[in-house]
Amino acid sequence: MASTIAHFINGEVTSGSGSRSQDVFNPATGQVTGELRLANQDDIKSVVAAARAAADSWAQVSLSKRTAVLFRFRELLSAHVDELAELVTAEHGKVLSDAAGEIGRGLEVVEFACGLVEHLKGEYSDQVSTGIDVYSFRQPLGVVAGITPFNFPVMVPLWMAPVAIATGNAFILKPSERDPSASMLMARLWKEAGLPDGVFNVLQGDKEAVDGLLTHPEVDGVSFVGSTPIAKHVHETATAHGKRVQALGGAKNHAVVLPDGDMDLAADHLNAAAFGSAGQRCMAISVAVAVGDAADTLVGKVTERANNVTVAEGTNPDSDMGPVITPAAREKVTRIVGEAEADGAALVVDGRDLVVEGNEEGFFVGPTVIDQVKTQMSAYTEEIFGPVLVVVRAADLDEAIGLINANPYGNGTAVFTSSGAYARKFQRSVQVGMVGVNIPLPVPVAWHSFGGWNDSLFGDLHIYGPDGIRFYTRNKVITQRWPEPAHTSNATFNFPSN
Repeated sequence: MASTIAHFINGEVTSGSGSRSQDVFNPATGQVTGELRLANQDDIKSVVAAARAAADSWAQVSLSKRTAVLFRFRELLSAHVDELAELVTAEHGKVLSDAAGEIGRGLEVVEFACGLVEHLKGEYSDQVSTGIDVYSFRQPLGVVAGITPFNFPVMVPLWMAPVAIATGNAFILKPSERDPSASMLMARLWKEAGLPDGVFNVLQGDKEAVDGLLTHPEVDGVSFVGSTPIAKHVHETATAHGKRVQALGGAKNHAVVLPDGDMDLAADHLNAAAFGSAGQRCMAISVAVAVGDAADTLVGKVTERANNVTVAEGTNPDSDMGPVITPAAREKVTRIVGEAEADGAALVVDGRDLVVEGNEEGFFVGPTVIDQVKTQMSAYTEEIFGPVLVVVRAADLDEAIGLINANPYGNGTAVFTSSGAYARKFQRSVQVGMVGVNIPLPVPVAWHSFGGWNDSLFGDLHIYGPDGIRFYTRNKVITQRWPEPAHTSNATFNFPSN
């Protein structure tokens, strides 16, 4: 029987007052596994009111007490990795090891947040003028919302909530409707860790919930990760309503392979980066730029590896890759592959007709490699978000860099080379926010910040790390004087100096 998945508001699980609901599927079987309650306007008002009241008191809690909650949450999260991974696999479809891996990367951010006492230290200038000192410190925004995507139902919320909470904010998570169950387990763990009611909330819903948070006057900031069109909508709507916004959009990540690079290393990593999680990662490598003589060798090696990927249900220990998230996602992949073939590209590995025995109703599509792709083809211009690697050929490094810089996205990129000079030229010249050198998924560790450029980010600040602290806080500067008793003020009408 399908379970009911509800909201978590002010420390309690609640079905809310809305009458609408939506099915949740296991994409490996095609079966309905849950009924998700969708928020209405009353639910939005309720969750924001709870967060507002909690934010006012949580901001006054000492840093040491906040840190103690973070440490307890970290231990609870670590103890429940397997349970969380099973929830992710059941609703997203990624293999269990990959689900556990995303939780591990989320734990890094929790650990970073545990050390925010150090990062929240302000600045002090003594005797800037006679008897006057100036100092600064950072204060929380208040109520912040996180709107997160289906592809990382644990990791992306953990990119946001721990930093927001550690800096003194109340947090409202609006997870994806496609895999919402992990958010409810995380809510339970926050409560068990001793977080006061209302500081972490989960609002389940669709566009009505999103727009309600974007326009509510008591929401002070919004973090978003998702597609570029929705990121634009979030940024434009929320900023028009006076909110601070970071909205991370889509990607078309390129990996440049130079002739002097290690071809086996490049092929191994391209295979994993293109087909891991069925290509449903914002940092997936979807374009291999094969430079000069590297092209034929690279395509041959990638083809061999793609044909050896094991596609199966995510709990199968032999599975390398699971299904895509919905039938619509599968249809999009097959449409774009067909268009590339019709436009003259070379379809060297075709995963469109894959059937997984025992899971014939699942939303599977196999690894696909398309060579000789041109930049005007939909396989290049669209964010496929599926297990498809397109190969574009370039004459030299300059042409490869120019191709990347002409793309509207700027999320992540990589170069495979044995030349430090080529690598340095590449990393300084590409107009992309995150760059890997012989590393295909350049996701920064938690004490740096994650974010792209161009159409991959709307807003000034990246997510987690130092930028995360800056996003969830505002700077306040104090100028003070403590005059001696019976001191002459010496106030004048001219602008004071010293």
